[in-house]
Amino acid sequence: MSKINNIGILTSGGDSPGMNAAIRSVVRTCCYYGLSVFGIRRGYQGMIEGDIFKMQTTDVSNIIQRGGTILKTARSKEFMTDEGMKKAYGQVSAHGIDALVLIGGDGTFRGANHFFEKYTIPAVGIPGTIDKDLVGTDYTIGFDTAVNTAVEAIDKIRDTAEAHDRLFIVEVMGRDAGYIALNSGIACGAEDILIPEQATHIDEVLNRIDRDERRKKTVHIIVVAEGDEFGGAKEFYTAITERFPALDVRTCVLGHIQRGGSPSYADRVLASRLGYAAVNALRHGNTQVMAGVINDKIIFTPFAKVIKGEAPINRDMLEMIRVLSA
Repeated sequence: MSKINNIGILTSGGDSPGMNAAIRSVVRTCCYYGLSVFGIRRGYQGMIEGDIFKMQTTDVSNIIQRGGTILKTARSKEFMTDEGMKKAYGQVSAHGIDALVLIGGDGTFRGANHFFEKYTIPAVGIPGTIDKDLVGTDYTIGFDTAVNTAVEAIDKIRDTAEAHDRLFIVEVMGRDAGYIALNSGIACGAEDILIPEQATHIDEVLNRIDRDERRKKTVHIIVVAEGDEFGGAKEFYTAITERFPALDVRTCVLGHIQRGGSPSYADRVLASRLGYAAVNALRHGNTQVMAGVINDKIIFTPFAKVIKGEAPINRDMLEMIRVLSA
């Protein structure tokens, strides 16, 4: 592979706290090693439209603590077409960019894999998604912050649930993955945690509520991932109130509050490590891979394996819920 001189960086898909820390790490690592770095705004769509600018180390001052992404993000249907990819490559070439760092999730790396099947420009991915649903890394940038946001909210909800003897259904993000629900629910002592990876039997949920009612347990917290097969907070509310019309039931959908806010120390450190590792991977000829951390060590996983794999849920944790909520 020829020597790399100019690296482009973009953020794509859903934003996650810590993306700015990763951008900062990539830019400053490039500058340290004498490489030029170009910011690409609005992900692949910005690449197609040529929304590209040269970055300096001062461009990333005072952003490590900020949520969101200074490069903006977007989802681009046009990029998934041959014509869109051709335009994107033309813009990259016109700016002299000879390698890319891509910060995002599964969709970002799927796009990258298709793109680099047609064009041979080197690339390294950084996992930036609150869902923690990628193989090749123990944690993704933004997951720790999102879980802590959910935990803080659920703790406050439990206070008011206890004050009024209420059952609360709290819906957290997780369209295809239940990691936020599982971890925040355990941390908050939820009585039920419902996730896409495990079949939901509504009768079992209702029977557990009935058991708690008969035991005079006055507070019941259910944490449900938005992608649960039975549905979200609204569907559970209907099922519960039909079975227990006298029960005081409330719902709370945390929504996009989980995406925002200042990243936790863990996400800032993870993002800094992965940004540094991504640039050095390109410098040493390692390409078409995602940088991740497994057992606290930097690991590189090919894009093809990342997008085909599924990060498994820890079944021991699912069993533990039943024990601790009894």
